[in-house]
Amino acid sequence: MIDVLAQSVVYLAAAVIAVPLASRLGLGSVLGYLLAGLVIGPVLGLVGNETHDLQHFAEFGVVMMLFVIGLELTPRTLWGMRKKLIGLGGMQISLTIILIAIACSILGFAWQSSIAIGMILSLSSTAIVLQTLSEKGLMQTAGGRSSFAVLLTQDIAVIPMLAILPLLSVVTPTINPDGSLARGPSEDTAHGATALLDGLPGWAVTLSTLGAIAAIILAGVYLMRPVFRYIHAAHLREMYTALALLIVAGIGFLMTLVGLSPALGTFLAGVVLANSEFRHELESDIEPFKGLLLGLFFITVGAGINVSGFLKDPLLFLAITVGVIAIKAAVLFFITLVFKIKGRNRWLFSLSLAQAGEFGFVLLSFSVQLHVLPKWLGDRLLMAVALSMLITPLLFILYDTMQKRSQDNGHDHEPDAVDTQGPVIIAGIGRFGQIVNRLVRNTGFETVVLDNDLTTLQLMRRFGIKGFFGDPSRPEVLKAAGLKEASVLVVALDDPDKATLMVQYARRERPDLHIVARARDRNHVFALYQAGANDIVRELFDSSLRAGRYALENLGLTDYEAAAAEQAFYQHDRHSLLELAQVWRHDVPAHENDAYISRAKELEQELEASLLAALDETRKDRA
Repeated sequence: MIDVLAQSVVYLAAAVIAVPLASRLGLGSVLGYLLAGLVIGPVLGLVGNETHDLQHFAEFGVVMMLFVIGLELTPRTLWGMRKKLIGLGGMQISLTIILIAIACSILGFAWQSSIAIGMILSLSSTAIVLQTLSEKGLMQTAGGRSSFAVLLTQDIAVIPMLAILPLLSVVTPTINPDGSLARGPSEDTAHGATALLDGLPGWAVTLSTLGAIAAIILAGVYLMRPVFRYIHAAHLREMYTALALLIVAGIGFLMTLVGLSPALGTFLAGVVLANSEFRHELESDIEPFKGLLLGLFFITVGAGINVSGFLKDPLLFLAITVGVIAIKAAVLFFITLVFKIKGRNRWLFSLSLAQAGEFGFVLLSFSVQLHVLPKWLGDRLLMAVALSMLITPLLFILYDTMQKRSQDNGHDHEPDAVDTQGPVIIAGIGRFGQIVNRLVRNTGFETVVLDNDLTTLQLMRRFGIKGFFGDPSRPEVLKAAGLKEASVLVVALDDPDKATLMVQYARRERPDLHIVARARDRNHVFALYQAGANDIVRELFDSSLRAGRYALENLGLTDYEAAAAEQAFYQHDRHSLLELAQVWRHDVPAHENDAYISRAKELEQELEASLLAALDETRKDRA
């Protein structure tokens, strides 16, 4: 018991110290977990042989992750992805296997071993890539969705790979020191067919597999509703969590019994439940466990790296790792050309999937047991897989750096020639800019709409609204839209930094121009104020103010009193922003600016007095 508690303290302390530090340095949580494992394992030796066993337990975090992802995808959405699953995923796996197999054959390996190595290294890390994409908010980008499609295809492809590997076995089984035969596929097949299906004919195995999948679908459709009602009757919050864990663990166990990937089974269950009313409840119950287990998995990967083995021949291991990443990145880049994935999405897709993955550990172990690969080669490839996973967060950092330096906006289309000018230029036609444009145009004024989101512009054109594709923050685009003659410039860009730079440029070029700017938050308000904007509108301020008024009306205030409080708050907030702008500094965080904090506290006290005074005045008037 003491040993278990001691190990728990080590792993949790490593995560609590390393992950926030890595996030603060901009390295991301995944790299923080990996480095934490590297420190407590090979560097300090605080953990030992239990790491390998713990990794198998922690892999359940990947299963939970795919269940949560499945909850976000309806069957219709998944069907709509079929072309990406077959096209992107199928091409990535096939080309990677072919190229790596050719390279291994040139190096002198047997063709059976070469194909096995190609299959092992064709897989990418579902855990690291999806966690990082979600963390950076890239899952809904074109590159993120394409990466997800490839990862899902790879998870499905593990099943036929496990079936093919025994056919590649060409080496005579070795003898153990005690005279027994070395363990082969019939005794331990990792994720292959288990003892439950051993000895059954092929048709029986197929029927068992299809039956397990059918059971998951039918249970999701017909069984979940009465089970949730039964749990709800207990009025115990922890029972919902227990049910969520039971669903994931039970499906994972069922999939393992029939020789399928537990992750694939839980993903399928998530898709079946995506349209149910229990989706959000299940997601909220699973999320904390998923995060902890994924973090534990990453720590075990870092702790499992054989540093002493690496130091014996570091150049060899680095060469293998870099070679794998280079081949996979080249294949992925070629696929972006074929499927017309452009701009930043091209680099996100090419770099995010260039590593080997956790299923590579499974296939490597299986290949060595089957004697498809000799043990010495398996150990070297194991190190290369771990190193490539360790390097993955650095590839995302490289992508972030390229994104910041790049002047493109995710598209390779040539900007439109702006052939219209008007008194109002609207830069950005998202949810915010659309409302502004509709109000101004339908009041009888001409507008010139600029945006760098081609999809949105094409959708607008179908409704008869004209807009021009191009980066509104570029001086030549603004000038072509009539910056010299315009009366009003509305800056409604999503990117706060670009919006601020655009205001600065426009004010420098046209001191007399009236600039209306959209701000994300208070700090952005101050930046836009210093840049020279005339009117600054916070994204959620007016809607939040209206929601507050509704709350006051339902707390007993009359409509008139609530409206008076709303107006008083609005006037005081405008005054506060002007006051705080005088002490705000762009190079000092607000929580470290003593003058800003002091003035903010004073203004908050004044706000309470102002609201109470407004209510008293309103009541006197009505009396």
